[in-house]
Amino acid sequence: MTSSSPARKDPARTRPDGTGPARKGPRSRLRRRVGSAVRLIAALLFAGGIYTALAPGLYADDKPLSAAAQEGKALYDNSCVSCHGRNAQGVEGRGPSLIGVGSAAVEFQVSSGRMPLARQEAQAQRKPPMFTDEQARQIGQYIQELGGGPQLPAGENLGEGGDIANGGELFRENCSSCHAFSSGGGALSSGKFAPPMADATERQIYAAMLTGPQNMPVFGDNQLTPQEKADVIAYVRNLETDKDPGGWNLGRYGPVTEGLAIFLVGMVVLVFTTLWIAGKS
Repeated sequence: MTSSSPARKDPARTRPDGTGPARKGPRSRLRRRVGSAVRLIAALLFAGGIYTALAPGLYADDKPLSAAAQEGKALYDNSCVSCHGRNAQGVEGRGPSLIGVGSAAVEFQVSSGRMPLARQEAQAQRKPPMFTDEQARQIGQYIQELGGGPQLPAGENLGEGGDIANGGELFRENCSSCHAFSSGGGALSSGKFAPPMADATERQIYAAMLTGPQNMPVFGDNQLTPQEKADVIAYVRNLETDKDPGGWNLGRYGPVTEGLAIFLVGMVVLVFTTLWIAGKS
């Protein structure tokens, strides 16, 4: 007859004093890191799912470009991308972002020859344009569809039907301090200047008021309504054909040139007249 002996306890699974099962040791560092990574990924996926469900309208707009914008993109990639970036986001130290500037600003800069910029100066100056008016509008349409912004009205004669008298009053109040009373332009600080407006087209004048290029303030529709912009354009156009019944206009620069002409011409004539009279006597 054999007697059953008590089961032997595994020392690896019992406490040192033999009173009960031993506690599990701390998890390894690798297991802790894996667990933390899994929890973090799960939290990110959960937050992303909520964002996707609640904000579906914030997705990137993949609407294809119009035909004009596609032509503009080809021109942009050839002539503008080096300074303004592949997606018009700008390049630090070379060119600003074009997102949100609108087609009006692009058309003004490109059609007036200010862009592409030949070199960095205090101010971009007008020069013969590299692109035609149609190409300038195509580039503007590409930037418009890329990021939106101010747009010009359709048509070429944007000053048609404008009130010349009201436009003159608005021009003297808002523009003459920089462009002079006759729109001949004037000097500003730090090598900058307000350009003469004689060579600007009606669309360029409208775009300048709408977008405020360089040092010019922005005259949005809250400051000058579209009709008031047409009035200003009509006044500027009238200056080009307005007569000077008083005689030689001296460039219409104002009393400075007139006073200088009176002094130089008038005083010289008086001196020689005095000498002639003295010689005769």
